Amino acid sequence: MNADFWNALILGIIQGLTEFLPVSSSGHLELGRTILGTTWDTSSNMMFTVTVHGATALATVVTFQKDIRNIISGFFKGNTEERRFALALLLSMVPAGIVGLFYNDVIEMLFAGNVLMVGIMLIITGLLLFLADRAKKTHKKVTYVDALVIGISQAIAILPGISRSGATISTSVLLGIDREQAARFSFLMVVPLILGKMLMDTKELFGMSQIEQDQHLMPLLVGFLAAFVTGLWACKLMISLVKRAKLSGFAIYCLAIGALAGAWTLLG
Repeated sequence: MNADFWNALILGIIQGLTEFLPVSSSGHLELGRTILGTTWDTSSNMMFTVTVHGATALATVVTFQKDIRNIISGFFKGNTEERRFALALLLSMVPAGIVGLFYNDVIEMLFAGNVLMVGIMLIITGLLLFLADRAKKTHKKVTYVDALVIGISQAIAILPGISRSGATISTSVLLGIDREQAARFSFLMVVPLILGKMLMDTKELFGMSQIEQDQHLMPLLVGFLAAFVTGLWACKLMISLVKRAKLSGFAIYCLAIGALAGAWTLLG
């Protein structure tokens, strides 16, 4: 087995573990690539990132399959609460969707081994988690305005090092939303965006030559499976931790890894 196989396996596990935990999966993927010394080009890096994010999106669908069925059936049956929740989810996708459509090239440039930026963004994530952990518990539900604000935080979290789950859950909790609903909303809002991006990248993969496809396919498959299996476990763990307001440990972790990443860049 070549280096690409093992790199894909390790990076897939990193994605699965860190997508749902508020420590920035994209940031950890960049750090992982740097430590492993992968030789993938920018386009291959981005395709792998989207693929393993797709795996954790699928893990989300499996974990929340009952909720998703209830939302869809409730929407078409006229259930007011489920329809409102579905519309809020759709609204929350707008900011990240706009960024993805109009700034895709800029985003790809950010996923190019910028370890110093990852470190700085991880420190910001850590500070945000400290604030959220100290927020008062409430039973507020997500409003349309809340959904838009949470969507903006998701768009900002495209930056490697800003945890998407950390940013969206923290924003939700700081807005006074019930913690369990905050986790549920955070994990569900990203699924359509990731699956849509995966479809776009799949078209790009089929546009490659057979040799290029063979080179890309195995790492993508290995990474996908590794991220999916570990993501199932991490998703359930994170829901439990958010309900018990156990985010300070992750805040300390983000601050420490951010500082180490900065030191690695400045002293390396």
